[in-house]
Amino acid sequence: MRRKVTTIDVATGASATRPDTLTVEEPLELRVNGSPLTVTMRTPGHDIELVHGFLLSEGIIRSAEDIALARYCEGAVVSGESGFDENTYNVIDVTLAAGVTPPAASATRSFFTSSSCGVCGKASIEQLRAQSAFDVRADRMEIAAKVVAELPDALRGEQRAFEKTGGLHAAGLFTADGEALVVREDVGRHNAVDKVVGWALQNGRVPGVGCVLVVSSRASFELTQKAIMAGIPCLAAVSAPSSLAVECAEDAGMTLMGFVRGTRLNVYAGAHRVTTT
Repeated sequence: MRRKVTTIDVATGASATRPDTLTVEEPLELRVNGSPLTVTMRTPGHDIELVHGFLLSEGIIRSAEDIALARYCEGAVVSGESGFDENTYNVIDVTLAAGVTPPAASATRSFFTSSSCGVCGKASIEQLRAQSAFDVRADRMEIAAKVVAELPDALRGEQRAFEKTGGLHAAGLFTADGEALVVREDVGRHNAVDKVVGWALQNGRVPGVGCVLVVSSRASFELTQKAIMAGIPCLAAVSAPSSLAVECAEDAGMTLMGFVRGTRLNVYAGAHRVTTT
């Protein structure tokens, strides 16, 4: 989105007004079987992937086949500045497949995560262990430390919107050889991961055997649990992990790496998967 911005140089007192590109942030309401479930603030784009990833990471679905239909609610379509038609509505309704239990009405405020407040209500390592359909501990993948060290730059190279705005988080799914399978951006770091997980779910890459999830932010409990729920055995973050993220990774048998910058990285859990040769 283009907006006017006034830049002030404190050293010289000079100021100038110019157009700037801002990250778009809009609400997305998710409904399941017609009933409102949650609202998240996100950057529009790849919304269907986002809701697939969110529902998987919250344990509501376990496969792409658990969703019969995901669609935007009916509404007007207008042509924006891009010249392409844009849906003006920010509501997606997901119809679950026959036999899939819908979330209870009381679940609205008891998710593992939300875009704003992080860990809520029912979230705990014990409940995460009980709900995950995949055993990442059994994944025998190995990844070279030198490959891990190159992943943040590879992620940044795919951040098209960040280059214009500087205001987006990114997440990417990579192979142990450093090949990028998918990269997604969003104003919310949880949403960026949900988009990646949703892509993986829709493209037969769940569980994420032999893969590493790379995030441009810190490694929180929320992002760790999303990776575990998707069966991804490795998580690499540009910044620091939290103590609960490390505990969660250790409990699940996941490899967790932080401060992946330049030629250095810290391995906080699952060091047996990271080779130095």
